[in-house]
Amino acid sequence: MTSSLQMFLLIAVGISVAIQALFMAEVDRSVGTIEAMFVTYGGGGLLIALVMIARKGGNIAALATVPLHVLSAGVFGLIIVGGISYSARQIGLVGTFTMIVTVQFISSALIDHYGLFGATVRAMSVSRTAGIAMLLGGLWLIVR
Repeated sequence: MTSSLQMFLLIAVGISVAIQALFMAEVDRSVGTIEAMFVTYGGGGLLIALVMIARKGGNIAALATVPLHVLSAGVFGLIIVGGISYSARQIGLVGTFTMIVTVQFISSALIDHYGLFGATVRAMSVSRTAGIAMLLGGLWLIVR
């Protein structure tokens, strides 16, 4: 069960994603997608670097124990940020996030169903399939 703190955090994340996308789209519109990505990663990188310095490096040495392929998360982050920045100015926030969330659900269902990338296998069910079909219908209604 989700705690009140988790709910608050997830609400803050959802609001932050929408606002960040709007701001990135404005930077994208003014100077370009690459520059919007730089603002996002540069600003975030600087802030987290300061936090890590304050924490005397944190647990950075433990990165040596992490499988190399999972460190590609930063590359995926660039794809996410660039895609949101570009798409939000082209089709708006609702269209952008409806497409992203729909594809996230489909991808997640496939990853769970087949146990890809070390995920626990969670077989596709009729209700999950119906839910994804509803998401696709909603996506069609929003972006048509």
